[in-house]
Amino acid sequence: MNIRGIRKKTLRLLCQLGRDAHPNEFVALLTERDGLIDEVNLLPGTVAGEDSASILSDMMPLSTHLAGSCHSHPNGVLQPSDADIHFFPRNGRYHIIIGYPYTEQDWRCFTSDGRQCRMEVVS
Repeated sequence: MNIRGIRKKTLRLLCQLGRDAHPNEFVALLTERDGLIDEVNLLPGTVAGEDSASILSDMMPLSTHLAGSCHSHPNGVLQPSDADIHFFPRNGRYHIIIGYPYTEQDWRCFTSDGRQCRMEVVS
């Protein structure tokens, strides 16, 4: 699966989810279609608080189009924590962190091993 970007409407939705969850974190899974991240999956049983958010792995969709995950950092830090780096490899190849104040400039994408990577925003 070659991911070449994220749809602008999907990024806007992720920013809104961050604002709606604040001051708590949110976490969601991302799926792709035709090489673009374009769908957000909020899983039942997700637990979220001010310092963390977690999903139940048994609730993950059975899909070959899982691109990765997204979660928010209400403190605005756009770097993965140790817990994030442990979570990433189990949930796809690309992982987005959205930080306060949750604008279209307040996000970064990381690979499964925690390295920052470029993700193009596509209309």
